[in-house]
Amino acid sequence: MRIISHRGIGFGAEQNTLEAFKESFNFGFGTETDIRDYNGKLVVSHDIADAASMSADEFFAIAKGYPHCELAINIKADGIGGLLREALSLQRITRYFVFDMSVPQMIEYRGIGLRYFSRQSEYETSPVLLDDADGVWVDSFLTDKWIDSRLIQGYIAGSKTVCIVSPELHKRNHKDLWQRLKDIEHGKLMLCTDYPIEADRFFNGGGT
Repeated sequence: MRIISHRGIGFGAEQNTLEAFKESFNFGFGTETDIRDYNGKLVVSHDIADAASMSADEFFAIAKGYPHCELAINIKADGIGGLLREALSLQRITRYFVFDMSVPQMIEYRGIGLRYFSRQSEYETSPVLLDDADGVWVDSFLTDKWIDSRLIQGYIAGSKTVCIVSPELHKRNHKDLWQRLKDIEHGKLMLCTDYPIEADRFFNGGGT
């Protein structure tokens, strides 16, 4: 199982900080974060950005030192594809994917050659633009019972990577889904979680 830490290793106000990102990278985990724009520059911010928001350039400069760690970039604003492509190119970051942009923006991202994941949830039952996507971001807002081996193996058979959103991100217990995922082929399977160290132990036997 490839582990993606949700906004780094930290909780609440500690997430989406340089310290949380460095901790995640030092463990060797992939890292999810939120990118939007503020005054014409890219910043790291889940909510509306302000002058105190971290520069995305600062985040990417740190990530550059961990080329084995995948970046899951949650797109929080329209119209930033060109800036993002430039920032990734400047730092020579190639192990990444973007997700959660609107469909028109997804078309634009595809056109400028950025790696993207389509998405599936209870509300988006058929991932759009799947043929050209690198993978699928699988999210469950109400229940994860529909996420099963058949679904995941179907995408993997189609050469897609699958990233599952762990239920604790929506304030649900994660243990049942984790147990079901443990029996699935993990080579192209990721888990985005607030508990990356625990997940690494559970799926991969990772140490502390």
